[in-house]
Amino acid sequence: MLALFALHAVVAAFLPWLAARAPRAAWYVAALPPLAAVGWAGWHTSAVLDGRTLNETLSWAPALNLTIELRLDPLSLLMVYVVSGVGALVLLYCARYLPGAGREAALLLLFAGVMFGLVTADQLIALYVFWELTSVISFLLISGRSEGSDHRRAAEQALLTTAAGGLAMLFGFILLGAEAGTYRVSELVADPPSGGLTWLAATLILLGAFAKSAQIPFSAWLPAAMVAPTPVSAYLHAAAMVKAGVYLVARLTPALEGVGPWRPAVLAVGLTTMVVAAWRALRQNDLKLLIAYGTVSELGMLIALLGAGTRTSALAGEEMLLAHAAFKSSLFLTVGVVEKTTGTRDLTRLSGVGRRLPLLAVAATVSAASMAGLPPLVGYLGKEAAFDGLWHAPFAGGVWAVAGMALGSLLTVAYSARFVWGAFARKPGIPETEPGPAALGLLWPICLLAAAAPVLGVWYAGTARLVEPYADTPGLMVGEGHAYAVKLWHGVTAPLVLSVTMIVLGLVLHQARLPVERVRRRMPRLPDSQRGYDLTVHGVDHAATWLTRHTQVGSLPFYLTVLLVTVVAVPGGTLLSHPPDWPEVVGWHSLMELPLGVVVLSALGGLVVARHRLTAVLLVGAVGYGVAGLFLVQGAPDLALTQFLVETLTLVIFVLVLRRLPSNFTPERPSSRGRLLRAGVALAAGGCVAYFAVSATAAGNSLELSETIVERAPETGAYNAVNALLVDFRALDTLGEISVLLVTAIGAGSLLGYRSSRRQWPTGPRDGSRAARAFRGIHWDVPREPWLPEADELPRRDRSLLLEVVVRALFPAVLVLSVYLLFAGHYRPGGGFAGGLVAGQAFTLRYLVGRRAEAAFPLPITPRAVAGGGLALAALVALAPLAFGRPPLYSASFELAIPLLGDLKVVTNVFFDLGVYLLVLGVCLKLLFALAQARDAGDTLVPYHERPRGVRG
Repeated sequence: MLALFALHAVVAAFLPWLAARAPRAAWYVAALPPLAAVGWAGWHTSAVLDGRTLNETLSWAPALNLTIELRLDPLSLLMVYVVSGVGALVLLYCARYLPGAGREAALLLLFAGVMFGLVTADQLIALYVFWELTSVISFLLISGRSEGSDHRRAAEQALLTTAAGGLAMLFGFILLGAEAGTYRVSELVADPPSGGLTWLAATLILLGAFAKSAQIPFSAWLPAAMVAPTPVSAYLHAAAMVKAGVYLVARLTPALEGVGPWRPAVLAVGLTTMVVAAWRALRQNDLKLLIAYGTVSELGMLIALLGAGTRTSALAGEEMLLAHAAFKSSLFLTVGVVEKTTGTRDLTRLSGVGRRLPLLAVAATVSAASMAGLPPLVGYLGKEAAFDGLWHAPFAGGVWAVAGMALGSLLTVAYSARFVWGAFARKPGIPETEPGPAALGLLWPICLLAAAAPVLGVWYAGTARLVEPYADTPGLMVGEGHAYAVKLWHGVTAPLVLSVTMIVLGLVLHQARLPVERVRRRMPRLPDSQRGYDLTVHGVDHAATWLTRHTQVGSLPFYLTVLLVTVVAVPGGTLLSHPPDWPEVVGWHSLMELPLGVVVLSALGGLVVARHRLTAVLLVGAVGYGVAGLFLVQGAPDLALTQFLVETLTLVIFVLVLRRLPSNFTPERPSSRGRLLRAGVALAAGGCVAYFAVSATAAGNSLELSETIVERAPETGAYNAVNALLVDFRALDTLGEISVLLVTAIGAGSLLGYRSSRRQWPTGPRDGSRAARAFRGIHWDVPREPWLPEADELPRRDRSLLLEVVVRALFPAVLVLSVYLLFAGHYRPGGGFAGGLVAGQAFTLRYLVGRRAEAAFPLPITPRAVAGGGLALAALVALAPLAFGRPPLYSASFELAIPLLGDLKVVTNVFFDLGVYLLVLGVCLKLLFALAQARDAGDTLVPYHERPRGVRG
């Protein structure tokens, strides 16, 4: 299972490259991993249905009990057939529908892999991770490349709705795991929790399932998402993503069906959604929206059946889940063909398409008949089982459930007929549509999905064999003296009469569509989920605007005061309320600490009274260098080196910013009250930080742990314990920290209005410039390259020949030093972070001589590509061990025999450190060029709190 998931991810990574060279072949390659998953499921079907399960476990963080546990049981088996089987057909369909769309191919395949992980996850936290990944990938697929605001708005709505539900579900998982004492789903089902906060956990989990499966009041996002390409809708919104909520309800019902709110909630919400969405489907003229509202309706039915907690309802739910995946995917793909061949999805403009595309019309009619529940199709098997399960329900409210199911079924028949009539029938008064030819590559996946309806219906014994093991799960009630079997004919029974009656009434309703439409217009409007979403978003925006207006006043002293007061009040107050034992205080360990301490304190004293900005910045740098010296004296060379490098780089950045600020601080001194307030806050914050430091030394630090790290560092291939800690023992922390660093750089660049694109990025001398002419050279003995090509373009008054020569000589040497620090970090002070900082300073030198274009001259790619590539490399190194059955971030070493040089030992975490190096370099470049671009604008900045009161704003 882990190998199949990895196969999806690896193939997806290469699809954009392949699509650019073989537009259709890329989709055929993309279909291979889902087909492999179907074949793998088929290989294990017999064993799983006989009661055996397949389990795989991967330890992620054993100390935290975080593991990835995958399990194949009857319910997971059914879902694998659905998500991988339909996924493979949709990907094959896309070879004709979206040739060359490498981005979409990669995302759809990755989505298929994530869904495979979700339906096989046997651990709640792992299930949540896969759950959220589906939301993120769905956002990328709906938003598209740059289609416009409608796509972005729909993608945002889907992400906000499902992510909010996902957070509620996560809280529910945590509560459920705490109550049960386990996060394994199979253990929860075997020994269901009860009492305590289980009812709250069940409620929160249902909120997540309802949001994911577009149940009222969260249903608006799915119709809005129909702006996505039709194959995306066919897969995400018919067979995969929306089924995640249904699957979660089915998975946890055996454990939670007896918990107070579970059954009433799923029946009330599911059947209400079924009826309301079906009624809305009858109003749609857009074929895709008609199918979308029908999907919402049928998801409500599935939620109600699989959450009811009875054996017969579970059988019906599984039958309908299988049927729905086939007929709804087929109908979505049919809409895609109709739109592609006619140029429209509006049924008021379509007429006679069935005569021009008879094969498509037949396939769509079969699928619509299965959706309506006509015999002998698989949809009929599920619909009759649904009526039977609710008719004989051993719980209160069964009559109302039957009524809701009957009304929903009637409306389902009506909108199924409306779809076939709207897409293919001849309509009086509408000119006959002349569709273009439909490629066979578009038609055969539709026909195959449509053929599943009669095959699974007639071969009901095989279908029953697939769905009955889950329905027999302990925890699902059996109706009072009633054992239902899946088959086409049960005799003349109440459910049969009810099914036939609803089919007839549904067809009558379709035939009477014009008078029904007139009646509908006189009826009051039903609750609108879209309006509820819009009001919610508007309310949040209004609250955010009010809060921003009253808190974001544009004053840095105010912001710092709030932050420091929070530090003093929250952690400081907590520490003061539980003071630790005061440790023995030692004045100094070395006489060298005394002059360094004097330097730091003197710089701080000068900083307090400084009125000139540059002076204050230099004094801050002096404090940092002094602290770095203290680190060095204390025997922490790695920490000292990093501190020195950070201080140097930040000093340069400060100077770049100061060039656009007034040279002095506020001309008029603040009031005495303001000075006293700031002094008090500063003293309190400084005192708290000092108290934190002293308290930390008094805490029970584990000397044994420190000694263990030092002793085991050579096992990681490193003899520098600090570097081993960063790239091996605590590599997960490092990965998170560099991710935060990248996000910070992106945010800073956005605030400064920085834009970098490949089209604008300078990669060499401009044609016609003196630098370009210098490259050409006229004579063999004339230098063909200036010292710094882009510096030639600066005015002479801004140039320094000596500085240019020095920088030209130093630049490669500094880069070599950075690479040395990168690889030497395993044995002595250095590492990827320090090396990246040194490389960033090399480019800073070029900028100081030749400005932004000169700093960018040696780079063929943008800073964001450097930083993103670094993060991608680090993440790849972290996840690569999974492919070899090892936990993430596992480091391995091997030796290479190199002629003349001897044996070379290579440790895989060196590549992780290389990713850190590239990311730090990219972040430095992005910040440098963002500041340079802002500086080149030429405006003088005045801090808000230093502006005259009349011009603040």
